[in-house]
Amino acid sequence: MANSSHSHSDHDGHDHSKHDHNHGGGHDHGHDHDHDHSHVPTVTKDNERKILISFFIIFTFMIVEAVGGVISGSLALLADAGHMLTDAIALGLAYVAFRLGRRAADGQRTFGYARFEVIAGLVNALTLFGIVGFIVYEAIERFQEPQPVLAGSMFVVAIIGMLVNLFVLWYLTRGDSEHVNVKGAVLHVMGDLLGSVGAIVAAVVIWYTGWTPIDPILSVFVSLLILRSAWSLLKNTLHILLEGAPDNAGADKISEHLLKTVPGIQSVNHIHVWSLTSGRVLATLQVQPMEGVDVRSVMKQVEAELKTKFKIEHPTIGIDWDGVASCTLEEPNTAALSHAGHSH
Repeated sequence: MANSSHSHSDHDGHDHSKHDHNHGGGHDHGHDHDHDHSHVPTVTKDNERKILISFFIIFTFMIVEAVGGVISGSLALLADAGHMLTDAIALGLAYVAFRLGRRAADGQRTFGYARFEVIAGLVNALTLFGIVGFIVYEAIERFQEPQPVLAGSMFVVAIIGMLVNLFVLWYLTRGDSEHVNVKGAVLHVMGDLLGSVGAIVAAVVIWYTGWTPIDPILSVFVSLLILRSAWSLLKNTLHILLEGAPDNAGADKISEHLLKTVPGIQSVNHIHVWSLTSGRVLATLQVQPMEGVDVRSVMKQVEAELKTKFKIEHPTIGIDWDGVASCTLEEPNTAALSHAGHSH
């Protein structure tokens, strides 16, 4: 694409804070830019308050449950307390992520600090994997050397734990629960809730039968449920960090939809779609218009389709005058040579 003046250099190198949208050289963003780039107000005061209050509740009860686990000798309670510790860490990270996410973009960080939220989500997932390993290890130890468990104390603490988790779960899921960090916190608390239920069941069984192996057995069962949540969260956060396209906005889907719905397009090339954070999708692409069409009108229609159909908040649309359909992401030095200055 030797003649194309449109450069997609690095996504983070695209200064979104101030630039003239009349680039000449065939590059048209196709939209008026009289607004700043804090498009999606996902980080709300309500979210911050939710996370902070939940943090204090969970942290306080985590101490209570750990003490209860030590006194009663219950692994199920200790496992749940350990999980509550990761909850507290998760909620603390989520709060810090929200605070950092509100900081304005600058010349070096043109997207601001919004992606810290995704990193926090990744840390949440990894801590869950760690706690699962701890629970399984302790459970194996308990199977080999069964220990006495005070079912009465265990039952009381587990009931209180269940009520605390139910309250926090209800509190977090009111309003916006789609945010990656709110969702991460909710998954943690759901794991806790299951842990409390498991501890209650174990306490009842031990109380009536004296069969203590139920305690580590239910601990392992709860850890497997936690593992499922952790895997889902890990997959989602890694997908975002690897610049993966959302499921509903793959390059093929976008190309097919635009060619079908926007008249005057000959081809759609060089499509790159990625999520900045959960719910914030950006894209760059080039459109080759047909001879004799109103290019500005075509660009505006393309932008409208990208925003309404695919929820892409900031599409960067270049005009492909040459119709070069193939363009691959290469190492910077080879890309510079083969593209004559056009780097992805």
